[in-house]
Amino acid sequence: MSANWKNRLPMVLAAGMVMIALIVMTRYQPARAERLAEPASGPRYSVVETEGHNLLVTDNAANKLYFYTVDKDKPVGSPLKLRASLDLSKVGEAEINIKKHEVQK
Repeated sequence: MSANWKNRLPMVLAAGMVMIALIVMTRYQPARAERLAEPASGPRYSVVETEGHNLLVTDNAANKLYFYTVDKDKPVGSPLKLRASLDLSKVGEAEINIKKHEVQK
């Protein structure tokens, strides 16, 4: 019986080490040094579409969509002005209202 125990001891030790490693890996959670106000990952703003005369941007932190465009009959490269915004937290509802922004001249 002593010879059997000596042959199985390395297997028992290896199995024990694997179990300890699995326990440590499942309980290990790295510390996150992020502020709660900031998104967990990714950029603050994302450009959805642009053609030079308009710009569609999402504010990922505020969950809003903004639409900018140049004044009518202005060339590409003219200043873009905020025309409308949309609250993306309403996505999935039966109706979403667009908030129109008055352009100051």
